[in-house]
Amino acid sequence: RLVERGFNQALEIARPLSVALGAPLEPRLLVRAIDTAAQSGVAPSERAGNIHGAFEVADDALGKIQGRHIGVVDDVMTSGHTLNEIAATLKRAGAARVSNLVFARTPPH
Repeated sequence: RLVERGFNQALEIARPLSVALGAPLEPRLLVRAIDTAAQSGVAPSERAGNIHGAFEVADDALGKIQGRHIGVVDDVMTSGHTLNEIAATLKRAGAARVSNLVFARTPPH
């Protein structure tokens, strides 16, 4: 989707947030393991299955995750399944805590 848009909205939100909080910005802790359909185009009842297993820890990121509090920044949350999957992946990799920071929330279906 980065190629389609030309920029990463969540990263553009995360940059100034990182500076304001004095927290390191690590945009490549996770990588896509599976290229999934955009959640916005998937029926609400199918979103958890669509995103399941879609992320994995980047080869060089484990030491940046284990025992740490990780903040995940997203531009828009619809169902929350993507953020849940990301948080679960980070927790399996040893993150002590994961906080999701969202700019906008769509109304529930």
